[in-house]
Amino acid sequence: MGGIGFPYRKYIAVIALQIVMVMTVLDVTVVNVALPILADKFAISDSSAVWIVTIYQLVITMLLLPVSSIGDLHSYKRMFLIGVVVFTASSALCAASLNFTMVIIARGLQGLGAACVMGVNIALVRLIYPREILGRGMALNSMCIAIATAAGPTIAGAILSVASWHWLFLINIPLGIAAFFIGMRLLPENPATGHKPRFDRISALENILVFGLIFYALGNFTRKGDLLTSGALLAAGLLTGYFYVRRQFRREQPLLPVDLFRNPVYTMSIVTSVCSFIAQNMSMIALPFLYLNNYHFSAITTGLLMTPWPLATMIVSPVAARYVESHNPGATAAVGMSVFIVGVILLLFPGADPGEWDIAWRMAVCGVGFGMFQTPNNIVMLMSTPVHRSGGAGGMQSTARLVGQTLGATFVSAVFAIYSGATSAVYVCLYMAAGFAMCAGVLSYVRTIGHKKELHL
Repeated sequence: MGGIGFPYRKYIAVIALQIVMVMTVLDVTVVNVALPILADKFAISDSSAVWIVTIYQLVITMLLLPVSSIGDLHSYKRMFLIGVVVFTASSALCAASLNFTMVIIARGLQGLGAACVMGVNIALVRLIYPREILGRGMALNSMCIAIATAAGPTIAGAILSVASWHWLFLINIPLGIAAFFIGMRLLPENPATGHKPRFDRISALENILVFGLIFYALGNFTRKGDLLTSGALLAAGLLTGYFYVRRQFRREQPLLPVDLFRNPVYTMSIVTSVCSFIAQNMSMIALPFLYLNNYHFSAITTGLLMTPWPLATMIVSPVAARYVESHNPGATAAVGMSVFIVGVILLLFPGADPGEWDIAWRMAVCGVGFGMFQTPNNIVMLMSTPVHRSGGAGGMQSTARLVGQTLGATFVSAVFAIYSGATSAVYVCLYMAAGFAMCAGVLSYVRTIGHKKELHL
């Protein structure tokens, strides 16, 4: 690398970021497709198998804000490299798992590594790219995530058609090693600053307890665990949340950006985001069970059928971003959710004995709707916050997405636990997804009333 100029060395460092972001995204999408196979392999129920997805997202949700704060105060680079090591090593543990308990522990460690990476990813992009071309870095980041999401189901189907499920995790090892050495050599350190507030350990612990207790209790309800214990855990989580939020109002730089919630547009945007990701994740987790168990498609065909959704989202998102430069993004997002609902309804009624094409174009309609919604909704969130709080807004945006995805997985697990037939459970999940999407669409439209000037670019 000695002959490469300094700016180019920094840009090459982006490769490390994108490799790991692709890994963390793939480890959701590929496992979604493999859930029925893993359920059979470990001799567990479908509702228990969903925890292989849920625990990964839950740990990320619990730790995202604390690790972001540590990165702010110390080193984004160091936090990223720690995350890569933990994620890569835990991927090997996932592949070596002999039972359901082992794979759950390994997936939890993967969540820790992913949280370290996700928590500092945007901050590192800002350090690498000059201000005048920062948008290119953000666009590249979004494109890599979208491509990984689109390719994940196909990659999973292809791997499962020629190899065992272990290779879904083993592919992370060479990628993680490459990302570590590139990042160690080329990623920049934090710029020197003056006053730095101390890391708020109490808030970090409260954050972990709030998300951990609440989501574990909800998951325990879905597994039909002891109701008294689950209720106590849920109450403890909510009580901790009360003191956590109160503490944030007194902090110089709150771990949870509660000051931003004074803005009603921002608050509605966060709730809208949570509802939309609940709807998306419920559909994406439930549908493979329908395609494999009811329609009897092969694993690779199921993977291919899951691809049109994220692929359509990837294509439509930049078009939607350009469109809202001269149109109201809140109204555009509302229209997107309406299209999404139409797509879900079409999936509910595919006709007798549907073929691959009958499913694929309906999945694409869902993807078009979500693409029309996601980018405009993110723009509304950023537009409704002051520039100097964009970091907190971005962290909360990621947290809202993860909360929505985790709740979606939890709801799917609950539905599968309640309904004995997998087909019935899938249809209930799709109806629920349409309901949450409707809530997102209504909120997206309501926030435009009385705020048209604020939402116009």
